[in-house]
Amino acid sequence: MKPMHWLAGAAALLATTALVHAEDMSALEAAAKAEGMLTTIALPHDWCGYGAVIDGFKAKYPDIKVNELNPDAGSADELEAIRANKGNTGPQAPDVIDVGLSFGPQAKEEGLIQPYKVSTWDEIPDTIKDADGYWYGDYYGVMSFMVNKDLVDTVPGDWSDLLKSDYAGQVALAGDPRASNQAILAVLAAGMSEGGKAGKDAGEKGLGFFKKLNDEKNFVPVIGKAGTLAQGATPIVVMWDYNALAARDTLAGNPPVEVVVPASGVLAGVYVQAISAHAPHPNAAKLWMEYIYSDEGQNLWLKGYCHPARFNAMAANGKVPQELIDALPPAESYAKAYFPSLDEQAANKEAVVAGWDKVVGANVQ
Repeated sequence: MKPMHWLAGAAALLATTALVHAEDMSALEAAAKAEGMLTTIALPHDWCGYGAVIDGFKAKYPDIKVNELNPDAGSADELEAIRANKGNTGPQAPDVIDVGLSFGPQAKEEGLIQPYKVSTWDEIPDTIKDADGYWYGDYYGVMSFMVNKDLVDTVPGDWSDLLKSDYAGQVALAGDPRASNQAILAVLAAGMSEGGKAGKDAGEKGLGFFKKLNDEKNFVPVIGKAGTLAQGATPIVVMWDYNALAARDTLAGNPPVEVVVPASGVLAGVYVQAISAHAPHPNAAKLWMEYIYSDEGQNLWLKGYCHPARFNAMAANGKVPQELIDALPPAESYAKAYFPSLDEQAANKEAVVAGWDKVVGANVQ
């Protein structure tokens, strides 16, 4: 840990990954305000409560404009945006990214991200962060089915149910499994429900499952979201529980929505944050990280139905309002959740991305 006086001015902040003290925070805030902008990418407002998180940051730092790029992008698109804008300091270059766990090490290996350790670093579990501070988990959820009860008479309780003729032309993924972390992990979960071991085996079995789903004409090659569910284009969407629960609230009974955590293949997925190595606004990026890993930011994730990275430490210290815990599905739904390792995710991702067109052959868009 560097002594506090080492960070005498804003310029020094650019080079350090030291934990932030109170006096450093004021210097960081000043440097971020001088930059005047933060560019985010792939942050839909209904994903994990991001709308409230962005609003909270803007309210706290009104001098910093939040420039939001392509809210519906996938993790692979975020890395591509950094690659494509390496020499660009304009508004198309993202400062920060929020990507699936397996994309963190990939971004580090490619030199696309820079290290920074937030002041609450010690409360982020070691298993979901890079030891050198290049990427760090921020929230997790479990794979679930979001169901339009107006159009689906019998709500499916497990993956195997989706293959029944009752669900012809009804089942969709919430992303393209060639680029979207959410969809790539949905294939892994399906494969695990088929008895596959997490990793390449479950990835291949998951592709087999979606081939059967497609052959039965139950699979709809449309990216599913609240709007497509309500319109009837995708009456059943496989997506993270927090996205499904937020959509249920947004739709407010029109149509009625049920969110189901399947009986088998219960998969937990962690998303990670990182700062672009080519960030035009590096101090604003660091200030954003400090905000989202603060008690306020972490509780906003929970309000958006996500389990925040610091949940265990905050709960132990009485920093989590009981009403936020009560609003989540019952704890037993999460008891069987499996957290795939980085190696398992990477092997699954390789199998799914390479095999989707060949095995399933459905062009999701």
